[in-house]
Amino acid sequence: MSIAATIQQINQQMPEGTRLVAISKYHPSSMIQEAYDAGQRIFGESHVQELQQKVGELPGDIEWHFIGHLQTNKVKYIAPYVALVHAVDTLKLMAEIEKQAAKCNRTINILLQLHVAQEETKFGFTPEECDAMLAEGQWKQMPHVCIKGIMCMASNVDDEEQVAAEFERAHQFFLSAKQKYFASEPSFCECSMGMSDDYQIAIQHGSTLVRIGSKIFGPRVY
Repeated sequence: MSIAATIQQINQQMPEGTRLVAISKYHPSSMIQEAYDAGQRIFGESHVQELQQKVGELPGDIEWHFIGHLQTNKVKYIAPYVALVHAVDTLKLMAEIEKQAAKCNRTINILLQLHVAQEETKFGFTPEECDAMLAEGQWKQMPHVCIKGIMCMASNVDDEEQVAAEFERAHQFFLSAKQKYFASEPSFCECSMGMSDDYQIAIQHGSTLVRIGSKIFGPRVY
């Protein structure tokens, strides 16, 4: 199936209010252009140098999302143009995004990465850690950062009930955080959950952004 046909098929499966982030990392600009020509505007990258190159080669109205683990010393390179950082996993990273966004005189949208999977991973707040960070309130002193919601990855397992439970835990945290900390902030509205193998389960549990790469572009090229 062509890139255009796959994008059309995925979009037809999604409810109103859920958007597709086409994960284009490791794929050449020509394939991104093909997706763009099919109407796709949101693309996700996870390597700063690769993203910089593509920004220079592709249309200016693309909404670039940074989806991988972002090192603090790399924030300055993407601060001028990144639309959304999906995986903010420490207050230190948030503070650096604030600093670099202020230098660029813009506000950068971010998502808080939750660690809800059973698998060991280096990155992400547990729901308890994230709640404590929000309660502490340092984020309120960062006017150039806008917390848009949460992001998570479910365990890479065949047990759909486990995957569903993890997405549900993340979504319940999102609802709780919205009520406790963002009740007057309509901008806190995003749940980035679900990838090529589990996005349909994620949609059932409140995902507003699904991150799909291999299903659209095939095996990585780079």
